[in-house]
Amino acid sequence: MKILYLETSSKNCSVAISDNEKLLCLTEEVSENYKQSESLHTFVEWALEGAEISLKDIEAVSLGRGPGSYTGLRIGASSAKGFCYGLKVPLIAVNSMESMIEPFLGKNYEFVIPLVDARRMEVYTAIYDGKTGQELSETEAKILDETSFQELKDKNILFIGDGAKKAKEILQLPNADFNEDVYPSAQYLIRKTLEKIDQKDFEDVAYFEPFYLKDFHGVKKKNKSEE
Repeated sequence: MKILYLETSSKNCSVAISDNEKLLCLTEEVSENYKQSESLHTFVEWALEGAEISLKDIEAVSLGRGPGSYTGLRIGASSAKGFCYGLKVPLIAVNSMESMIEPFLGKNYEFVIPLVDARRMEVYTAIYDGKTGQELSETEAKILDETSFQELKDKNILFIGDGAKKAKEILQLPNADFNEDVYPSAQYLIRKTLEKIDQKDFEDVAYFEPFYLKDFHGVKKKNKSEE
């Protein structure tokens, strides 16, 4: 089964194609300027060329649904819907944080915690089991301070994502490691996507909305252009 993956929730504009679990091609670029609007469809073309298939061969589309950049998520979702409508294929959506933790599972950390930079001291975060990847706390918007994650202070923790930099400066966690150069990547959507296909866990293309998390902190419309 040939699957197209789109991940646009962060500074990393990422496109992948797989044949079931086998990654055929990955095209991505991290840019401070959020280049999804100008790069996404070019990356799709490049990925198709690299995989040596055509768009009509795609049998499903998988999208990193967020949380993350409002603009990036909107672009990714509209593109995914367009491909699904045009190709008459199903849409699968995966929490973008699950693609962040995937390469770090089984690395002797009890917990892997993504920290997606929001604004000021706010991050989008969730707690995952470091071995199985099971979600232990739901994705939320969280204001970081010295007391954050203190319930895990005696555990081996890995914080990942562009919010890890500001977390490292204030969190009082002696056993924690921090890796800030981690962004959601389309290549790490594969495992979860195949699970959802097996379960026939598909999105309603007409009504699908990305996971904006905007309801957690009322952002005025004028601020959307800041992302």
